[in-house]
Amino acid sequence: MSLYVIGDLHLHFKAALNPASVQAWHKMWKNHEEKFKKNAERFIREEDTLVLAGDHTWGRNLQECEPDFQYIRDLPGRKILLRGNHDMFWDAKKTRRLNEQFAPDLHFLQDNYFTYRDYALTGTKGYTFEGPFYVDRRGRITGWDEKEEEHAKKLVKREMERLRISFEEAEKDGYRKFIMFLHYPPTNILEKDSPFTRIAEEYKVEQVIYAHCHGEARFHDSIIGEKNGIRYRLASGDFLQWTPMKILD
Repeated sequence: MSLYVIGDLHLHFKAALNPASVQAWHKMWKNHEEKFKKNAERFIREEDTLVLAGDHTWGRNLQECEPDFQYIRDLPGRKILLRGNHDMFWDAKKTRRLNEQFAPDLHFLQDNYFTYRDYALTGTKGYTFEGPFYVDRRGRITGWDEKEEEHAKKLVKREMERLRISFEEAEKDGYRKFIMFLHYPPTNILEKDSPFTRIAEEYKVEQVIYAHCHGEARFHDSIIGEKNGIRYRLASGDFLQWTPMKILD
């Protein structure tokens, strides 16, 4: 039995693809759903667990998402879904309804937790300030949009409240070993730590898994590797070249 993860499938079997997205033109995304399905069937067994770290579909509602969910259902293993910034079908306040509607095929991680062996799998969408940043002719950051930064702080606060609920529910049930999942990276390009890294350290999380960072230019926007005893790992689909990443046996 193993635990796998990947993020940013951005499925669109029924919904229209955003033409401004890199997905519309970059060769890495050509037939990516076929590549991932093939790799998932190669590596993941029915007794395994697959966490999908957000941005599952371009669908704006459940009807548009129907064929995308069927694709996910047909993947091997138990499937746990985390909310991403493009998952318009998912109202965070109605996660319980999603879990009831899609049980036992799909499990939605928000204001709750799931288990893998003796680990609690906690998580939330997360958030981080991504600009706009202002740069000089040498490419050095000289400032940023302070109004947008203040708005980002409010979103981070809200996501931290949701993440703490996830940890508290697991802790209340006796779990002391944690894997933490985010969709957004835990830090932005200017930060060395954040509320998300601090809560990971507070609960002595073993691994923090995140997605969202697309394209080679963004693969190192946040922490990769070990920091303060925690292993940080990027799980964006194009970063993993559409191969699920094993994070625990």
